[in-house]
Amino acid sequence: MSSIAKQISVPIFSGQNYDYWAIKMKTYFQSQKLWELVEEGVTLPEDSSTSSSAEKGKLENKKANDSEALYYIQTAVADHIFSRISVATSAKEAWSILQKEYQGSAKVRIIKLQTLRRDFENMKMKDSETIDEYYTKVRELVNQLKAYGEDIPEKMVVEKLLISVTEKYDPIVTTIEETKDITTLTVTKLVGSLEAYEKRRSRREENSLKNAFQSKLNMRSQNSNRKEENFKSTMGDKKKQNKGKYIPCRICKRTNHLEKDCYFRGKPQCRNCKRFGHVKKDCRLKGNHQANCIEENNSSDQLFYTCNSVAETGEATWYIDSAASNHMTYNK
Repeated sequence: MSSIAKQISVPIFSGQNYDYWAIKMKTYFQSQKLWELVEEGVTLPEDSSTSSSAEKGKLENKKANDSEALYYIQTAVADHIFSRISVATSAKEAWSILQKEYQGSAKVRIIKLQTLRRDFENMKMKDSETIDEYYTKVRELVNQLKAYGEDIPEKMVVEKLLISVTEKYDPIVTTIEETKDITTLTVTKLVGSLEAYEKRRSRREENSLKNAFQSKLNMRSQNSNRKEENFKSTMGDKKKQNKGKYIPCRICKRTNHLEKDCYFRGKPQCRNCKRFGHVKKDCRLKGNHQANCIEENNSSDQLFYTCNSVAETGEATWYIDSAASNHMTYNK
């Protein structure tokens, strides 16, 4: 991009979006007081010999300004487009060449203008669009109409937005129509009101969705608990019904199921604690002494033996347990 293009802050025209490029160039020329020369050109007198020095000075100044505008146009187009305006000797001539080639002749512009008008009249907001997205589309179409010379007042844009938004905006549209003067209402204020209503409605829908989701979770939890209770009740009833119905299982000795349906089938049984699921060498109760447990004996025949003789014993001599002590040890 050249220094001129950077200065005027417009994109290089490469053959696309001519309308936008032309609008930006027109704005720049107006800021530099050159648009009149681009639009009307420089009118040369038939006989300059009779002109005064002041008139000649004004004419030379116009020619200089026209050359400057032509240079701006030449610099702000791509190389493959520059060849089309290279023969132009004035800014008006170069501008007309680009306008005819990319906007078409007057007849073509009228046809395109009619198409844009029809698109503007038929434009409606979609349910999936937000106010910002829809207004961007409307503004883009309005800019295209203005580029082809159509006058679109702000009142028309306001009315278009009010009648083309979706049904969910009917409450705010009705309020605006009853409380505001549509003829003086600006597009900025209207879009701001619609966006505020949109955000408020979105928050309410979000809260409703959260509440509905929470209710659904609670319902699922209740259903799950109810199913679990029904399952436990059913299994309990089945166990009660099946209790004593079958012969004792040879594995677990219970009578509420068949041996082939036993839960402990195929699992090892510990010889120490008689439980299923492990063997004797892995039993946690292995080696626990039961010396402190005295079995009751209903037999009346009991023998208790004592010896009063004193004898010297070795350090590793064990004492006989009389079942009255808590443990057995050789260290008295």
